[in-house]
Parts: sequence; structure tokens; C-alpha cells
Amino acid sequence: MGTMQRYIFSIDDLPKARGESHELSFPGGSPDTFAALLQQALRGPSLWQRWRAMQPDPDAVDPALGASDPAARVEAHQSDVHVSVDVVSSLPHAIIKHRMTLLIGKHWTLRDVSAA
Repeated sequence: MGTMQRYIFSIDDLPKARGESHELSFPGGSPDTFAALLQQALRGPSLWQRWRAMQPDPDAVDPALGASDPAARVEAHQSDVHVSVDVVSSLPHAIIKHRMTLLIGKHWTLRDVSAA
């Protein structure tokens, strides 16, 4: 695994943010609920495994995309209708991006990346 990085994302309207697949998507709720769900998705492979099983050829999916970081930490804070999500993880951006997109679609923006 790489070095720890801190990613800061913003979500404009969390209550309406959903992924494309109802089975994998964030069911709604508070920023704390989203943070806990994303943290779980980064710490373990269960979300990725469920997504992989839904693919036409699951065996063709790159297993590296299923990497997890048991030490990943996620916090989310709301200000007005915007939510700021702070992720600290050794996972590469591509994996975090994939998990975020599964949970809330493309309803997020990466604001900053720095060493943790």
C-alpha cells in the first residue's frame, strides 16, 4: 500500500446524491451516516465484491480495484447544504473515486489531496 494521503471532497446535495445501482447506492441520511458507509467501503472489500458480482464477467475485473485499507478514516461535516468529506487512506485515488461513485454517483468534487 502507498503512503497515507488526505483527500477532501465536497458534495453539494447529499440527501439527493445516489449511485447508479440502487443495490449499492447510499440510501440517504446524515453526513455521519455517509462517512460511516464510505469508511466501511474503504476498510473492507464487501462493496467492491457486490459490485464485481454484478459485472457481466466478474473474473475479468481487475482484482487490484478491490484493495482495502483497514486504517482508512472518513469524516463528513455539513455547512448549509454542502457536505465536506475528509478521507485519510493509503488507497490510491482511483479506488476511492470508484467507491464514492458507487455510493453517490458523480455528485461529488475532489477539492484537495495532501500528505496525511
